[in-house]
Amino acid sequence: MPHYNIDLRSDTVTRPSPGMRAAMAAAEVGDDVYGDDPTVNRLQETIAERFGFASALFFASGTQSNLAALMTHCGRGEEYLVGQEAHTYSYEGGGAAVLGSIQPQPLLNDPDGSISIQRIAGAIKPRDIHFAPTRLLALENTINGRVLTPAYLQEATRFAHAQGLVTHLDGARLFNAVVKLNLNERIAVTGFDSVSVCLSKGLGAPAGSVLLGAEDFIAQARRWRKVLGGGMRQAGVLAAPGLVALTQMVDRLSDDHARARRLAEAVAARWPTGGLDPTGVRTNIVTFTHTESDKLLAHLADHGVLAGTIAPDTVRLVTHHDVDDDGLERAVKAVAAAP
Repeated sequence: MPHYNIDLRSDTVTRPSPGMRAAMAAAEVGDDVYGDDPTVNRLQETIAERFGFASALFFASGTQSNLAALMTHCGRGEEYLVGQEAHTYSYEGGGAAVLGSIQPQPLLNDPDGSISIQRIAGAIKPRDIHFAPTRLLALENTINGRVLTPAYLQEATRFAHAQGLVTHLDGARLFNAVVKLNLNERIAVTGFDSVSVCLSKGLGAPAGSVLLGAEDFIAQARRWRKVLGGGMRQAGVLAAPGLVALTQMVDRLSDDHARARRLAEAVAARWPTGGLDPTGVRTNIVTFTHTESDKLLAHLADHGVLAGTIAPDTVRLVTHHDVDDDGLERAVKAVAAAP
């Protein structure tokens, strides 16, 4: 396999820092299924306090965390409202339907990533035996790099609660939104009944997400975690790098955002018709249209740059802590030299 010096496929490709590896080796562990792992417990307590929730639960992945949340909120045959572009609908294997017997109702995302209140209102089903009862509104922040503002999130969650719905936030890249808007972490999740926070994307931990919620909600989610095969034993070796990520990797996300903007400027200069406005790149994800994406990816690979696609003819480039300024400039030069 060729060696790629610069991997821009995703921020999931980051490798744990030396500090994370040292923390893993030194982690105090116990059996987390019994609640006995002190490092897992410390991670859960730390992140719950930071975001202002009563309780938290560590999961191996964001997919599993989101699915456990949906299965805790929704019963068999109920429905959740979700953006057409959201990971819980488009990129997590249809788990809510397959394993939870929960019907997704996908809604069109607006260009800024939000879902209009009018669209949400129109999708809530009447109480009628012909319809799956609408139970939950699920949002995502960031969504494909776009940042949802606290004002919108609070408006959407207030509306959902007024209609008798519960709310869940997929925060796979929530810290990117926090850093971009310079938000207090508790403000970033105001209005949500549950939040899934990922540690393995921009924060660079090797694995793990934490689900936040009320104590009774987390108690029920713990059962679903077990049912989904997520009951880990000496999980402190995975929780330890998560604690390092929370203390050392959050503030530096602004570097990823700046590098993504620099990369977007290079892409827009090379392909002015690619539909990319660099000023619209808010965080660490750059997407643009290219009619010969396979050839472009091959060209970049020949220059030591690995990129990906999220749809036919849609290329995605994602910056992260393993791409420094020198690496970024190599990627910029590869883009500029593309045929």
